Amino acid sequence: MKVALVHDWLVTYGGSEKVLEQIIECFPDADVFSLVDFMSDRSCLHGKKATTSFVQKLPFAKRHYRSYLPFFPLAIEQFDLSGYDLVISSSHAVAKGVLVGPDQVHVSYVHSPIRYAWDLQHQYLQEARLTKGLRSWLARIVLHYLRTWDTRTANGVDLFVVNSSFIARRVERVYRRDAVVVNPPVDIEAFEPRARKEPFYVTVSRMVPYKKMDLIVEAFAAMPERKLVVIGDGPDMEKVRAKAGPNIEILGHQPFDVLKDHLQRASAFVFAAEEDFGISVVEAQACGTPVIAFGRGGARETVIDEKHAHPTGLFFDEQNVDSIRRAVDRFEANQERFTPANCRANAERFSKATFRSGLLAAVLEASESRSHLPAGERIRAALAPSMLHRPASLGVLDAQMLAEPT
Repeated sequence: MKVALVHDWLVTYGGSEKVLEQIIECFPDADVFSLVDFMSDRSCLHGKKATTSFVQKLPFAKRHYRSYLPFFPLAIEQFDLSGYDLVISSSHAVAKGVLVGPDQVHVSYVHSPIRYAWDLQHQYLQEARLTKGLRSWLARIVLHYLRTWDTRTANGVDLFVVNSSFIARRVERVYRRDAVVVNPPVDIEAFEPRARKEPFYVTVSRMVPYKKMDLIVEAFAAMPERKLVVIGDGPDMEKVRAKAGPNIEILGHQPFDVLKDHLQRASAFVFAAEEDFGISVVEAQACGTPVIAFGRGGARETVIDEKHAHPTGLFFDEQNVDSIRRAVDRFEANQERFTPANCRANAERFSKATFRSGLLAAVLEASESRSHLPAGERIRAALAPSMLHRPASLGVLDAQMLAEPT
């Protein structure tokens, strides 16, 4: 069985690269394809070098590869994958658009349909200051082309796999296709829960507009009696600093040990973004720390809210200062209900082993649907032993934890 893994671009080690790393664990002999490959730390690729597109050699591509967005569909279609039985794309942009033949099986793990081309187009244009003028119209034409291309290339996918039910709804809306939910892998083993908490809150994120870090800082600046520690860096750093009060400590980017230490000691982790999944939310719970989160997106699937018998966090309904302040007040009034043991047990549902089991099951399902093809037969034969001995889930929740609200 020959396997090709297709990723959008390899530049930094983020959430989608953590998914790719675990896919390579499942298929260690697979070949990797990517629009560009500028990764310095290659451990997540197990030393593999990706086959890249012509974008890799364009001027200033290392720093400004995103500027070549109009060429991405053409570039991804140039990969010759005709010699592979199984193609797995890891896609948040164009990777799912690779060309496959009728005798191949294509499973696409979609982190999200192209956000800036679909429901977040208007937000993207505003943040990029492309709401007026010729450059705005050129951007809108490119995004229109991307939507048309994105919809058409969905026909080349045999099975969609997504990271949350939230993204499954996006896939159904955009592509009119059902999707299998396999939550992304979280390195639960790298975090240990701590029972004794300290009287401060923590938030961790890259400082970009949609993360709403400035909103969290503004909310705590209006609560001077409560301490907030902010970890992260990015384009919005000065905006965040300008809103901080004396009760807010901004640490910038920090190494993993410092990050983990603050997640373990904090009373709660505050999260204001509408994320597709939100790995940091799970990492906080793995440290035994409850979460105060915006009640939309993936957080709804990773946090057990206060309506249940054994909650691991609570939600606020609007992305504004007053909503965050009210949520913090509710948390402090009921803090004893959010135990480190329940937070840790909930986080263990999202282990690496659980991800690998789910992915292999999805690939097996796709091959069963194509069982009349030689490729389907080879995949099924190769995966059957793996599925018979797949690792058990490391974090199956006690049924009582997910009981009906009390």
